[in-house]
Amino acid sequence: MSKIPTAPEPMEIDIQGMTCASCVARVERFVKKVEGVDEVAVNFANHVGTIHHQGLAPETVIKAVEAAGFQAKLRQPVRATSDAQESDHKEHEVNAHNARRELMGAAALAIPVILISMIWHPRPEWVNGLLLLLSTPVIFYFGRQFYRNTWRTARHGSTTMDTLIAVGTGAAWIYSVYGLLAYRGHSHAQSEHIYFEVGAGIVVLVLLGRYFEARAKSRMSGAIEMLMGLAPKTATVLRPDGTEAVVPLDQIVAGDILRLKPGEKVAVDGTVLSGSTYIDESMLTGEPQPVEKSEGAHVTAGTVNQTGSLTYRAERVGAETMLAQIVRMVERAQGSKAPMQRMVDRVSGVFVPVVMVLALLTAAFTFWQMRSLDVALMRAVAVLVIACPCALGLATPTALMVGTGRGAELGILVKDGEALERAAAIRTVLLDKTGTITQGKPSLTDFVVWGTRPRAELLALAAAVESPSEHPIAQSVIQAAQAENLAWPEVEDFESLRGQGVRARVQGQEWYLTSPEATAQFLALGSDQVDKVHATQAEGKTVFVLHDGHLAHAMIAVADTVSETSAEAIRLIRAQGLRPVMVTGDNRLTARVIADQVGIDEVEAEVRPEGKAQIVQKHQSNGAVAMVGDGINDAPALAQADLGFAMGHGTDIAMETAGITILRSDLRLVPLAVRLSQSTLRTIRGNLFWAFVYNTVMIPLAALGMLSPMLAAGAMGLSSVSVVLNSLRLKRFA
Repeated sequence: MSKIPTAPEPMEIDIQGMTCASCVARVERFVKKVEGVDEVAVNFANHVGTIHHQGLAPETVIKAVEAAGFQAKLRQPVRATSDAQESDHKEHEVNAHNARRELMGAAALAIPVILISMIWHPRPEWVNGLLLLLSTPVIFYFGRQFYRNTWRTARHGSTTMDTLIAVGTGAAWIYSVYGLLAYRGHSHAQSEHIYFEVGAGIVVLVLLGRYFEARAKSRMSGAIEMLMGLAPKTATVLRPDGTEAVVPLDQIVAGDILRLKPGEKVAVDGTVLSGSTYIDESMLTGEPQPVEKSEGAHVTAGTVNQTGSLTYRAERVGAETMLAQIVRMVERAQGSKAPMQRMVDRVSGVFVPVVMVLALLTAAFTFWQMRSLDVALMRAVAVLVIACPCALGLATPTALMVGTGRGAELGILVKDGEALERAAAIRTVLLDKTGTITQGKPSLTDFVVWGTRPRAELLALAAAVESPSEHPIAQSVIQAAQAENLAWPEVEDFESLRGQGVRARVQGQEWYLTSPEATAQFLALGSDQVDKVHATQAEGKTVFVLHDGHLAHAMIAVADTVSETSAEAIRLIRAQGLRPVMVTGDNRLTARVIADQVGIDEVEAEVRPEGKAQIVQKHQSNGAVAMVGDGINDAPALAQADLGFAMGHGTDIAMETAGITILRSDLRLVPLAVRLSQSTLRTIRGNLFWAFVYNTVMIPLAALGMLSPMLAAGAMGLSSVSVVLNSLRLKRFA
């Protein structure tokens, strides 16, 4: 498989202190103000900011984040190692453990406060004093993060979800202390004005929601942890003196000679120097059969050796291995944003200030109507707590993280959230023939001599003309000549005639190997020759003519067998209501034969490379178009299409241009990717619907006094957890 290409690396930073979607909007607003920043996207689910910039120093961006009221540090480059997996897993466990410890400590003090307040009424004054002693550490110690974050953002003139919690719990505590002092000596009246249980209960319920959220979030990183776990921790290096040494993976450098023993995993990408074995590549490609590896073959990090032994030279190490780059692509996709998230960000940016105004209006209106400061305060606190936009901030990124992670497990690499959203809107699927519908490994089937020159001489000439080319058809001609132990002369000049064939100067004479259509530009074939060409093309073979510009000397035919999964893939594409169209440079007869084999009705044949993009434009008039290809000549069409699918065995430029890369040669993954995109978007829409409805319905209920502050806190925490759990359902997608 080709190296997975990477675009110029954007800067990534880890951000601490974000608690809601409004935090995301604030960080993005401050970073965008920095000169030299082209684009910034902050993911609330994993607290990672991705900054596309023009040569900025990390310190400049970090200062902008700190100016927004948050802490940040440069994110370390990805290392696809099991050590990294263990480190990430441990970090998730530590976060969940800390959240649980804080929750248990707060609950131990808050539960007595809540029970006493509910059951014992009116109470003696000393009991109210006890409630003060028990609730104060709950609100100001276990809830310290709310006040710390509120103060930090307030210094920069901003508000977040923590502002709502801090104001709500702080107001309940201050009013209760006021009641404790103002009604001293009047225990019955004093008890009527004590709301310590409200502040303590809110803190406990919010901490409970964050604990469940921390546990659920740790499950979202499973795909990356699984990929990282494919790489071994150590490798056996052969020293120049012939001795062997087992060294940690991060000490291996390009050029090292490594030994691969039976049962071991390949440590880095490299080329086999000696030995022979079979290697299981299914963990990366999904191909069930082990692949034979011998001298000159490429081996990939993370794949598993079977019974043989070999030595190989390290070529791509660390972050350059294909495994590390796959992990990188998954991380980048999980940290990206779907276009629909922009609307959420705009709403979240003004949400908290609006809620605070609503809370003040609620308090003022209630007091004016009922002349009760107690009721006014409780309704305002309920509005503040119920309106926390946690669910809104988690709705899109959690679904993207789980959806793209599940895609990686299935062999589908999604470049970003935008590609995922576009995939769900596809109406037409254009499929390149060679290497996509077919296996991309044509073999020489016919070599018909026209004239008196010996067959071996002409086959050697054809191999010479094709020798500088890397095209699969060229390789089939060369392999046929090699099989007959033929030698061919050196080529003095070579030219690829785009979409027509090749030209080369051999021993001072011009020779051409061109399609019958292109051959007509040089000479006219005889009627018998034309009949033979048409009969061969009718068999689904691709025909080329070997000529010198004046006389046709031979006809060459190659055939590329249809992939085993192509027919089923076309059936699945149709089942999803999509329209498959085959695009090829082959003549119409050959193209029709292949199309009939897999069940495609529409064919765009005899399309030159530069014309593929025009074909995409033509079909875009009927809706969004996906282009599936694997070659350099497919890159313009992949870029023109609403979404490009690159087959993973293809060229780097095809995969760089495409929005989705299919890791193995299985066309069925294209409709599977579309279905995954649709499921992910349905999950996002469901999350957003719940988040918006929750706030739309609950805020009026709180303002009308139909929802107590503690119930509001419980509902707020439940909404966030429900969004995460709904996203996690995508892990079961198949």
